[in-house]
Amino acid sequence: MVRLGAAAGGLLLLLACGGTAPDRRSADTGISDPQAIPVSFASGPIGTACLVHDRPNATRARCGCIQAVADRTLTQQQQKRSVVYFSDPGLLQDVRQSDAPGNARFWEAWKNFAETAETVCRGL
Repeated sequence: MVRLGAAAGGLLLLLACGGTAPDRRSADTGISDPQAIPVSFASGPIGTACLVHDRPNATRARCGCIQAVADRTLTQQQQKRSVVYFSDPGLLQDVRQSDAPGNARFWEAWKNFAETAETVCRGL
């Protein structure tokens, strides 16, 4: 339950919220030390969705940072899939609860992304 709360908290940070080419190694292996990612800013589908949905804490800096983390932790396909969750976060809960292997893989990637973005983009 605590992990779900942490993932939900990370999602809320992301929803409060830039592209460079994704680092495919990170998308495949995850990031073991989020502090090792320098805070940078990018543009792309997640950064745009972050800004478009007018979240209370959405700034260009925060959304750009979140996009930069997405570029390092999610594939382009996963980023495109993620855009819908900014307009309807409830759909992400359906993914988490799904037994489909593709949804399970996506959920793990999203959870890693959310936790990393929460750490790296904190304070922006």
